[in-house]
Amino acid sequence: MPDAPVLVLVAVQDLVNLASCIRIAKNFGIMTVRLVQPECDVDFYRIEGVAHNTADLLDRMTIHDNLDDAFADLTWVVGLTGRERTAKRTMMRPREAATELVSRATAGRVGILAGREDRGLHNDEVDRCAALVTISANPAYSSLNLAQAWAIMAYETWVARGGDDAPFKLPRHAAAPATHEQMEAIFTDWQASLSSVEFFKKRQPDLVMRGFRELIFRANPDAREATLLRAMGLEVGHFLRRRGIIGE
Repeated sequence: MPDAPVLVLVAVQDLVNLASCIRIAKNFGIMTVRLVQPECDVDFYRIEGVAHNTADLLDRMTIHDNLDDAFADLTWVVGLTGRERTAKRTMMRPREAATELVSRATAGRVGILAGREDRGLHNDEVDRCAALVTISANPAYSSLNLAQAWAIMAYETWVARGGDDAPFKLPRHAAAPATHEQMEAIFTDWQASLSSVEFFKKRQPDLVMRGFRELIFRANPDAREATLLRAMGLEVGHFLRRRGIIGE
């Protein structure tokens, strides 16, 4: 997987927001976080109370006096902002920016700047970014919480780096496909059980069972599921016999 971008948070004001951003960073494989003039207490104990199991990231996190220091080794940085700017800027959506970040990460470290929950990034901070990223949202209510906006951007960088290529976890107990014999046993036992409760009294058994077969075939049960389906059908008859409703 390509190198992850660096997250730079400027003047973050709320410890819960900071902790949420740290948790999201680790969720999506971003292990370098830099703080610039944080306006809240950077209490590792409290941060871990929100962002569990992030001690490894916190140990690497650095605090800087100014943005130039935090950006010193970065070759390309985008700023995450929800505000329109009057000056001409290179504007991107998160997916496009994530692709560009991954591409440029092959040549040097890249970064994403975000922060300041109440007013966002200042103009002099934006001036230090090669491009700005704005998340499209309802024009009547477009302001996103810092952690929410960061989550969208972090996820897009994860996908762009190949995160979605990871296979889904296999079932704990994988089962083989159901055999023809198992499938036919399902249909035989269910037909007997439906007959015992007089389900076919005003219906044609062949038509009902044909539809039932099609339904089960579409479900494509594996061997374990086929065994469960058959057991459910058998239990109907067993119950009726235990209650003396039908004979043995």
